[in-house]
Amino acid sequence: MPSVLVVEDDPSIRQSLIEVLAEHGYAVRSVGDGFGALREVTQTPVDAVVLDLGLPDLDGGDALRMIRGISSVPVLVATARDDETEIIKLLNAGADDYLVKPFSGGQLIARLSAVLRRTSHVSPNGTAHNAQGARPAPAADPMGATTVGELAVDPGARTAYLAGRELHLTRREFDLLAFLAHHTGQVVSKRRLLTEVWREPYVDDQTVDVHLSSLRRKLGERAAAPRYLLTVRGVGIKLVAPR
Repeated sequence: MPSVLVVEDDPSIRQSLIEVLAEHGYAVRSVGDGFGALREVTQTPVDAVVLDLGLPDLDGGDALRMIRGISSVPVLVATARDDETEIIKLLNAGADDYLVKPFSGGQLIARLSAVLRRTSHVSPNGTAHNAQGARPAPAADPMGATTVGELAVDPGARTAYLAGRELHLTRREFDLLAFLAHHTGQVVSKRRLLTEVWREPYVDDQTVDVHLSSLRRKLGERAAAPRYLLTVRGVGIKLVAPR
């Protein structure tokens, strides 16, 4: 069964999370602080981490960055912070997804299951990790490389360059950009993106909005002054070459 490390300092919330996860077949370990999380991830690999941000010894964002320094284990952030800028920082720091408190047990299980599906090349017991927890390189993508203006996206190599400069994208940002590049010039709805990129058609559109905002920033544009990512109001988003 998949193993999950719950990092939550509130005993009652931690117990509730443990019970929900155990009921759905997960092997659960738990700690109440950031350094404990680092110790657990280092000593005994897990398949995923549910990370609270309000920890007594470390800010959860700092704990996330430290975890990323030693492991690529999927991290689902549980946060009461719903500010878009803060969420973008977390995604850029290596979070695979996030949940805004309060959330239901059903939403936790759905998000966690989706994260594990997206990282399914890792075995349930973590045996696909090396000693440092690194994952194998992703397999080549059937979509070919695409050039749009000065933007070059290669799904097989999982690289993206803008005017010859490599873009440092999170896993989800790259997946989003690669999908839009494969459908250059086509308007793609947020619902389709959730279904085909996130594989979570039941999640609200804010998830896409947050990633698009971060992606725009890395492309050097804003929603009010787009170059590559054009919003068609009420329909969706499309990737185009700047005029």
